[in-house]
Amino acid sequence: MASGSDRSPERVRLVVLFGGVSAEHEVSCVSAAHVLRATNPERYDVLPVGITRAGDWVHSEAGIAALTGGAVELPDRLDTVGEALEPLPTVLPSVPGEQIVVLPILHGPMGEDGTVQGLLELAGVPYVGSGVLGSALCMDKVAAKVVAGAAGLPQCRHEAARDADVTDEWLTGVLDRLGAPVFVKPANLGSSVGVSRADDVGALRAAVDHALAYDEWVVIEEAVTARELEVGVIGNARPRASVPGEIVPTHDFYDYEDKYLEGAAEMVIPADLPAEVTKEIQDLAIRSFKALRCDGLARVDFFYEEDGRGLLLNEVNTMPGFTPYSMFPSLWAATGLPYDELIDELVRLALERHGHRAPHRTAGR
Repeated sequence: MASGSDRSPERVRLVVLFGGVSAEHEVSCVSAAHVLRATNPERYDVLPVGITRAGDWVHSEAGIAALTGGAVELPDRLDTVGEALEPLPTVLPSVPGEQIVVLPILHGPMGEDGTVQGLLELAGVPYVGSGVLGSALCMDKVAAKVVAGAAGLPQCRHEAARDADVTDEWLTGVLDRLGAPVFVKPANLGSSVGVSRADDVGALRAAVDHALAYDEWVVIEEAVTARELEVGVIGNARPRASVPGEIVPTHDFYDYEDKYLEGAAEMVIPADLPAEVTKEIQDLAIRSFKALRCDGLARVDFFYEEDGRGLLLNEVNTMPGFTPYSMFPSLWAATGLPYDELIDELVRLALERHGHRAPHRTAGR
């Protein structure tokens, strides 16, 4: 189900950026191996570039060696070990007329939050995914909730604070206003890293301290008795939504172990929903995508209170995981876009967005 008349070039140098300095480094390394395994070597000259936990950029020796032996030689994860290189200049096209596209499979701060996107904008390189603003907005749960609220999108009740403003009085007030239990999250992180449940003030203080170890802002949300639904969105100016899927976690909530380590959470695709609810969640996913200035791709997560408030926006992820247990590629496969074609479409969208924005970059020069 390819969209649009613009096609990606016959041959593209696809720079797969992975690793990074955030707590989601390991998730990125696994995602990148999965992406490399699915890319078409006849269409892409794939160059895996790792970013170490210290922030150094390296040629991925294991990835490059495995690619020469074919997809079956690829490991389950890539290591950020290899020859050091400077960010970007050494991966720019060396063949006249060769098109380069960067696929930043980076999760969390210093990768998914607009920082790397800003670097790519300065370099004038097409890249997959949202731009600086959309990436930053969606990474910061506090800012995203403000914008989503202004756009009239339904959300669960929540409160947020900066570390300097967290006091015992505020914590007690949060429980009074939201009730117990609550869920505590770092504002700028994903993959359920740093997320805890709290049932009383003591547990809340510990959960907040844990979250603040990852970020200076913390979000506290009311507990919601609801189904967890997710929708994949791809596109630029005219995004489209996948069939919805449902997560059935085995833990108290859909945490890091359930997502990546154990793979025990059940994914139901498509979710068993009435036709009108399927239409509503797809419409809300696209509205959320647009309101938060997304491009390329996103996974939009919802809570569904069947006998209550209905659909509630949870969060928007601008670079969802591509691990074997990931929901995003599975949603699109069920919608009719298999993994290899999904990569093709994301590359096409990156080139489309880059071409559309090019005249604005040079205006007034």
